[in-house]
Amino acid sequence: MAKKGFYFNQVLCTGCRTCQVACKDKNDTPIGILFRNVTDYEVGIYPDVKAYHYAATCNHCADPACLQACSTQAVYVNEDDGTVIFDSNLCDGCKASIEACPYNVPQYYPELNIVRKCDACAQLRAVGELPACVGSCTMRALEFDDIDALKQRHPDAVNRIAILPDPTLTTPGTLSSPRAAALLSNPVKVQL
Repeated sequence: MAKKGFYFNQVLCTGCRTCQVACKDKNDTPIGILFRNVTDYEVGIYPDVKAYHYAATCNHCADPACLQACSTQAVYVNEDDGTVIFDSNLCDGCKASIEACPYNVPQYYPELNIVRKCDACAQLRAVGELPACVGSCTMRALEFDDIDALKQRHPDAVNRIAILPDPTLTTPGTLSSPRAAALLSNPVKVQL
C-alpha cells in the first residue's frame, strides 16, 4: 500500500484561507466545523516579531490515535492509500476519537451525534481530481501524493514545528516546509 499524505509549503502560504473555504464548501460543514483550519501565529518580542500561518487538517497518521480510541470501528485506514477514514454509520458519538487526537482534528456534529473529519476528498480523488483544499490553493502551497514522492520532491520538509505535538505520537502523514519562525519556541496564536 502506498501511503498518501499532504505537503504544506508554509513559506508560500499567505493565510488567505481559500483552502479552508474550499474544504468547507465541498464538505458542506455547519458553522463552527472546519476540516481544514488556517490559523495564524506570532513569535518574538516587539520590535522583533515574526508571523506565520498554518493550514491544518487531518494528518492521516500512520499510527492514528483516533483509530485506537474508537470502540465501534468507525475509524479505519483505507487499504488502498493509507488515509484515515471515519464511517459515520458506525459512529456512536462517544467523542473518544476527538479526545484522543493530539491535533484536535475530528469534529463532532451534535445534531447527528456523530464525528467526522477530512477524508482527503476521497470522492474527488476517485474521479482523478485533487482534494478541494489542494486544488483551490492559489499559491500552490498544498500538495497531496504518496508520502515517499513528497519526501523526494521536498527533501528538506519536516513533520515537526513548534505548534504541533511530538510527531512520534502518531507519525503524521503531513510534511511541511516551514518558515523559520515556525521552528521557534513560544508561539502565540493570533485571534482574528
